Amino acid sequence: MKDYILLVISCILVNNILLAQYLGNCPFLGTSKKMDTAVGMSAAVIFVLVLAGIATWLTEYYVLKPFKIEYLRTIAFILIIAALVQFVEMFLKKSVPGLYISLGIFLPLITTNCAVLGVCLINVNENYNFIKMLISSFAYSAGFGLALILFAGVRERILLAKVPKPLQGTSIGLVTAGLLSLAFYAFKGMA
Repeated sequence: MKDYILLVISCILVNNILLAQYLGNCPFLGTSKKMDTAVGMSAAVIFVLVLAGIATWLTEYYVLKPFKIEYLRTIAFILIIAALVQFVEMFLKKSVPGLYISLGIFLPLITTNCAVLGVCLINVNENYNFIKMLISSFAYSAGFGLALILFAGVRERILLAKVPKPLQGTSIGLVTAGLLSLAFYAFKGMA
Protein backbone atom coordinates (compact mmCIF):
# COMPACT_ATOMS: atom_id res chain seq x y z
CA MET A 1 0.00 0.00 0.00
CA LYS A 2 2.86 2.35 0.86
CA ASP A 3 4.37 1.81 -2.61
CA TYR A 4 1.11 2.84 -4.28
CA ILE A 5 0.83 6.01 -2.20
CA LEU A 6 4.41 6.93 -3.03
CA LEU A 7 3.72 6.26 -6.72
CA VAL A 8 0.69 8.58 -6.65
CA ILE A 9 2.61 11.37 -4.90
CA SER A 10 5.54 10.90 -7.26
CA CYS A 11 3.39 11.06 -10.40
CA ILE A 12 1.28 14.02 -9.31
CA LEU A 13 3.83 16.24 -7.57
CA VAL A 14 7.45 15.12 -7.87
CA ASN A 15 7.47 13.96 -11.50
CA ASN A 16 4.53 16.02 -12.76
CA ILE A 17 4.24 15.27 -16.46
CA LEU A 18 3.84 18.96 -17.37
CA LEU A 19 5.93 20.85 -14.87
CA ALA A 20 8.77 18.43 -14.13
CA GLN A 21 9.04 16.36 -17.31
CA TYR A 22 7.85 19.11 -19.68
CA LEU A 23 5.60 16.87 -21.77
CA GLY A 24 2.26 18.10 -23.12
CA ASN A 25 2.92 21.82 -23.15
CA CYS A 26 0.79 22.56 -26.24
CA PRO A 27 -2.61 21.86 -24.63
CA PHE A 28 -1.23 23.22 -21.36
CA LEU A 29 -0.71 26.66 -22.88
CA GLY A 30 -3.61 26.47 -25.31
CA THR A 31 -6.50 25.44 -23.07
CA SER A 32 -5.56 27.24 -19.87
CA LYS A 33 -7.11 30.64 -20.64
CA LYS A 34 -10.47 29.74 -19.05
CA MET A 35 -11.10 27.54 -16.03
CA ASP A 36 -14.02 25.61 -17.55
CA THR A 37 -11.97 24.71 -20.63
CA ALA A 38 -9.07 23.63 -18.42
CA VAL A 39 -11.34 21.41 -16.32
CA GLY A 40 -12.85 19.88 -19.47
CA MET A 41 -9.42 19.23 -20.98
CA SER A 42 -8.24 17.72 -17.69
CA ALA A 43 -11.19 15.33 -17.65
CA ALA A 44 -10.61 14.37 -21.29
CA VAL A 45 -6.90 13.74 -20.65
CA ILE A 46 -7.66 11.63 -17.56
CA PHE A 47 -10.13 9.54 -19.53
CA VAL A 48 -7.85 9.13 -22.55
CA LEU A 49 -4.69 8.52 -20.54
CA VAL A 50 -6.19 5.82 -18.33
CA LEU A 51 -7.73 4.03 -21.32
CA ALA A 52 -4.51 4.47 -23.32
CA GLY A 53 -2.50 3.10 -20.40
CA ILE A 54 -4.68 0.01 -20.22
CA ALA A 55 -4.75 -0.54 -23.99
CA THR A 56 -1.03 0.00 -24.51
CA TRP A 57 -0.08 -2.17 -21.52
CA LEU A 58 -2.25 -4.99 -22.81
CA THR A 59 -0.82 -4.54 -26.31
CA GLU A 60 2.72 -4.59 -24.98
CA TYR A 61 2.37 -7.70 -22.84
CA TYR A 62 -0.08 -9.72 -24.94
CA VAL A 63 0.88 -8.79 -28.52
CA LEU A 64 4.26 -7.10 -28.88
CA LYS A 65 6.34 -9.14 -26.40
CA PRO A 66 4.93 -12.60 -27.21
CA PHE A 67 5.54 -12.05 -30.92
CA LYS A 68 8.88 -10.31 -30.24
CA ILE A 69 7.89 -7.18 -32.16
CA GLU A 70 8.63 -4.60 -29.47
CA TYR A 71 10.25 -2.42 -32.14
CA LEU A 72 6.70 -1.57 -33.31
CA ARG A 73 5.82 -0.18 -29.86
CA THR A 74 5.75 3.51 -30.81
CA ILE A 75 3.63 2.98 -33.92
CA ALA A 76 1.21 0.68 -32.08
CA PHE A 77 0.88 3.08 -29.15
CA ILE A 78 0.24 6.09 -31.43
CA LEU A 79 -2.49 4.18 -33.29
CA ILE A 80 -4.14 3.15 -30.02
CA ILE A 81 -4.04 6.71 -28.66
CA ALA A 82 -5.40 8.15 -31.91
CA ALA A 83 -8.32 5.71 -31.87
CA LEU A 84 -9.13 6.54 -28.24
CA VAL A 85 -9.06 10.27 -28.91
CA GLN A 86 -11.44 9.83 -31.84
CA PHE A 87 -13.77 7.95 -29.50
CA VAL A 88 -13.63 10.76 -26.91
CA GLU A 89 -14.15 13.38 -29.61
CA MET A 90 -17.27 11.62 -30.92
CA PHE A 91 -18.58 11.18 -27.37
CA LEU A 92 -18.09 14.86 -26.46
CA LYS A 93 -19.60 16.04 -29.75
CA LYS A 94 -22.79 14.08 -29.00
CA SER A 95 -22.95 14.42 -25.20
CA VAL A 96 -21.32 17.75 -24.28
CA PRO A 97 -21.34 19.98 -27.39
CA GLY A 98 -20.41 23.11 -25.40
CA LEU A 99 -17.22 21.54 -24.10
CA TYR A 100 -16.52 20.07 -27.54
CA ILE A 101 -16.71 23.55 -29.10
CA SER A 102 -14.68 25.22 -26.34
CA LEU A 103 -11.87 22.64 -26.62
CA GLY A 104 -11.79 23.16 -30.39
CA ILE A 105 -8.56 22.08 -32.03
CA PHE A 106 -6.99 21.08 -28.72
CA LEU A 107 -9.12 17.96 -28.37
CA PRO A 108 -7.64 16.26 -31.46
CA LEU A 109 -4.24 17.45 -30.26
CA ILE A 110 -4.49 14.94 -27.41
CA THR A 111 -3.66 12.41 -30.14
CA THR A 112 -0.28 14.02 -30.64
CA ASN A 113 0.08 15.01 -27.01
CA CYS A 114 3.46 13.70 -26.02
CA ALA A 115 2.30 13.44 -22.39
CA VAL A 116 -0.10 10.61 -23.26
CA LEU A 117 2.50 8.70 -25.26
CA GLY A 118 5.14 9.52 -22.65
CA VAL A 119 3.12 8.04 -19.78
CA CYS A 120 2.36 4.90 -21.80
CA LEU A 121 6.07 4.48 -22.52
CA ILE A 122 7.00 5.16 -18.88
CA ASN A 123 4.55 2.46 -17.76
CA VAL A 124 6.14 -0.07 -20.10
CA ASN A 125 9.76 0.97 -19.46
CA GLU A 126 9.29 0.78 -15.69
CA ASN A 127 7.85 -2.74 -16.07
CA TYR A 128 4.80 -1.84 -13.98
CA ASN A 129 2.31 -4.58 -13.30
CA PHE A 130 -1.30 -3.89 -14.28
CA ILE A 131 -2.28 -2.25 -10.97
CA LYS A 132 0.79 0.02 -10.87
CA MET A 133 0.21 0.96 -14.52
CA LEU A 134 -3.40 1.86 -13.73
CA ILE A 135 -2.40 3.95 -10.72
CA SER A 136 0.45 5.59 -12.63
CA SER A 137 -1.76 6.45 -15.62
CA PHE A 138 -4.42 7.98 -13.40
CA ALA A 139 -1.93 9.83 -11.18
CA TYR A 140 0.04 11.29 -14.10
CA SER A 141 -3.18 12.49 -15.72
CA ALA A 142 -4.39 13.88 -12.39
CA GLY A 143 -1.08 15.74 -12.10
CA PHE A 144 -1.63 17.05 -15.64
CA GLY A 145 -5.09 18.22 -14.58
CA LEU A 146 -3.79 19.80 -11.38
CA ALA A 147 -1.14 21.77 -13.24
CA LEU A 148 -3.61 22.81 -15.94
CA ILE A 149 -6.23 23.98 -13.45
CA LEU A 150 -3.68 25.86 -11.32
CA PHE A 151 -2.30 27.52 -14.43
CA ALA A 152 -5.79 28.44 -15.67
CA GLY A 153 -6.57 30.06 -12.32
CA VAL A 154 -3.38 32.09 -12.44
CA ARG A 155 -3.99 33.09 -16.08
CA GLU A 156 -7.54 34.24 -15.29
CA ARG A 157 -6.11 36.36 -12.48
CA ILE A 158 -3.45 37.78 -14.82
CA LEU A 159 -6.20 39.00 -17.17
CA LEU A 160 -7.35 41.30 -14.37
CA ALA A 161 -3.85 42.52 -13.53
CA LYS A 162 -1.87 45.31 -15.11
CA VAL A 163 0.82 43.54 -17.13
CA PRO A 164 3.63 45.49 -18.83
CA LYS A 165 3.15 45.67 -22.62
CA PRO A 166 6.18 43.50 -23.57
CA LEU A 167 4.94 40.68 -21.31
CA GLN A 168 1.29 40.61 -22.40
CA GLY A 169 -0.19 37.52 -24.03
CA THR A 170 1.93 34.42 -24.51
CA SER A 171 4.99 35.97 -22.87
CA ILE A 172 3.39 36.28 -19.44
CA GLY A 173 1.94 32.78 -19.90
CA LEU A 174 5.41 31.33 -20.45
CA VAL A 175 6.87 33.26 -17.51
CA THR A 176 4.02 32.06 -15.30
CA ALA A 177 4.48 28.46 -16.48
CA GLY A 178 8.18 28.72 -15.64
CA LEU A 179 7.42 30.00 -12.13
CA LEU A 180 4.84 27.27 -11.60
CA SER A 181 7.40 24.73 -12.78
CA LEU A 182 9.92 26.07 -10.25
CA ALA A 183 7.32 25.74 -7.50
CA PHE A 184 6.75 22.10 -8.42
CA TYR A 185 10.51 21.57 -8.63
CA ALA A 186 10.57 22.05 -4.85
CA PHE A 187 8.81 18.67 -4.57
CA LYS A 188 11.97 17.02 -5.94
CA GLY A 189 13.35 17.35 -2.43
CA MET A 190 10.75 14.81 -1.31
CA ALA A 191 12.30 12.06 -3.44
